[in-house]
Order: sequence, then structure tokens, then C-alpha cells
Amino acid sequence: MTAGCGGQSAPQQQAVEVGVVTLTARPVTVSTSLSGRTAATAVAEVRPQVDGIIQARLFTEGSVVKAGQPLYQIDPRLYKATLDTSRAQLENAQATLYSAQAKARRYGTLGEADAVSAQDRDETIASARAATASVHQYQAAIRTAQVNLGFTRVYAPITGRIGRSAFTQGALVTSGQSDALATIQQLDPIFVDITQSSADLLKLRKSLAKGTIMPAGTSVTLTLEDGTQYPQQGTVEFNEVNVDPEAGTVTLRAKFPNPDGLLMPGMFVKVDTPQGTVRSAILAPQQGISRDAKGNGVALVVNAQGKVEQRSVVVGQAIGDKWLISSGLKAGDRLIVEGTDKARAGASVKAVAAKLDQ
Repeated sequence: MTAGCGGQSAPQQQAVEVGVVTLTARPVTVSTSLSGRTAATAVAEVRPQVDGIIQARLFTEGSVVKAGQPLYQIDPRLYKATLDTSRAQLENAQATLYSAQAKARRYGTLGEADAVSAQDRDETIASARAATASVHQYQAAIRTAQVNLGFTRVYAPITGRIGRSAFTQGALVTSGQSDALATIQQLDPIFVDITQSSADLLKLRKSLAKGTIMPAGTSVTLTLEDGTQYPQQGTVEFNEVNVDPEAGTVTLRAKFPNPDGLLMPGMFVKVDTPQGTVRSAILAPQQGISRDAKGNGVALVVNAQGKVEQRSVVVGQAIGDKWLISSGLKAGDRLIVEGTDKARAGASVKAVAAKLDQ
């Protein structure tokens, strides 16, 4: 455009106004969302230890039972009779022992006066000792009979929620049978078994060794199948020491309180596990990062001269509405987050603070 009659040139084009966010470095906890499956912390299959007919079921199916609570009553009559028999045999053995010991004492006195032969005296002493052994034998038989009689009442070995009863009143059960009478599962607390790829675990350990990431705490959070957040926090119990050769994964186990029984064994859940804390993390608003034709991250920043500068960036995981920047941006950079469609690399712009939460 030529100068006017007054000799003045046309006004220069006004700089484009863009909204920027000044990036800062701060510690950020890096977490990973992994799939998991809930599992009971303890499982006990209740089986009979003696043979007999079930006389009564003493619990409500699906209820919480306490350790030591009676669950079944097996017909005890045969075992009571066996106990009574053992007691009678003990009494008979004790009577035999009394007579044998008295005879042994007499023969001992007579032996000193040479009134009986040494052989008769020795046989009498041996008989007394055999009678003593019989008493001990029947005492042991009584203890065995008492134990078996006690087994006719089946008790809960652990505290937990008991499922349905596989046997009803009148059913014949046997000692050591393969089918459990019922199963008790301890659900408070409850385990969540989760898997992490061995490659990610190796990358984490390298970052820890370099010091770029600090170890995080063991608290983890849980997301249920319907997308809702589980109100209780859990803790990581252990990492498996072996890698699954087929899946290339490592198993982690977390433990969560489950006072209301909301979590049940076998449920699929999502577990957010903190992997560590990046000491000087750069978080960039997601609207300030775009992708080029090859899918690489691109950012526009305003440099010290007020001009637009294009940067190639490497982004990590999303943390809220921001990207964790691995490289390409640093603290103090003014990242364009508003007006990116009007900004061009090399062009002068007017940078104003964008109204965004950092």
C-alpha cells in the first residue's frame, strides 16, 4: 500500500492476542490404572472328620459366622457308646492292675524269704507291668473316643461369610470326603490381585535408580465395575517375585477394608496404583498440546521476544486434565492454550494469562 498525501504510511497489523500458561515444575505422583480381581483373604472348606448322619444344620446360609461357631450336628450316639465302652474297659484294666500290683507286693515279700521261686516273682511283676500298660492303653482309647465325639459337632474354623450348605439334615457324611459341607470366605479385609507388565515395572525401577522418580506410598484406590469410586483406600501387600512367561506380567496384591461386604470375590475392578513421585514434573494443559501428521506432540510457546515458537514434545500419562511432559518443555515456558488456531510460528503475538487452573 502506498503512502497517502500526508506522507504517512499505513498502520501495522495489530499483534494477535493469545492466552498462555506459564509452566512450573513441582513434584507429581505418577499412578497407573490396572485391572484386578477381588479374592477372599481366607477360604475354609468345611468337611466332616467322622462318619454319620447330619442331625441338624445350625447356621443360616449366607450369614457371617464366627470362628468356633457350631455349624452342623452329626448323630453322636455311636461315638457316645464307644466312649462308654472305653471307660468300662479302663475300669476293668484298673481292677486287674490293682490285683496284679497287690500280688507283686506279696511275692516280693515272700521272695525275700525264699518262699516263692524267682521265676514266679518275676512273672508276677511282669503281669503288674502289663496291667499298667493296659490302663494306659484304655486311657488313650478314652481320649480318642472323646475327640471323635467332639467331631460330631462341626465348628467354623474361621470368621467369614458362609455360603449354601451342600448337605441337608438326614444326609450321610463321611470322614475325609471330597465334597465340602459348606465354604466360608473371609471378606473383611479383602484382597485385590492386579497385574502389571514386567516392562513397566522394569522402567519404574530404572527411574527409581536414576533418582528421577521417588518411591511412592503404598495406598491405592479402587474403581468398581459400574464406574463408581470405592470409599475405602487399600494398601499394596506384596509384588510377585516371578514373571508370568506367557503374559509377561507381574502380580501385585492389595488389601482393602470391606466392612459393609460391598466387595465380593471374583469382581473385576480398576486399581489406581501410585508408581512414584516425579521430583520436577512439568504438567501442561491438554488443550495446549496438539499432534502432527505423524502423531508426535507439538506445542506453541511465546518466547522472550514475544514471538511464537513451535516445540516438539514428548508426553507421558494424563494426570487430570493435563499431560505429564517428558521432554520439550521446561519451567518458565509460556505455553499457548487459547488462540492456538490464530498463532503461527515466528509471528509476534500479545500474550495474556489464560484463566485456567494449573
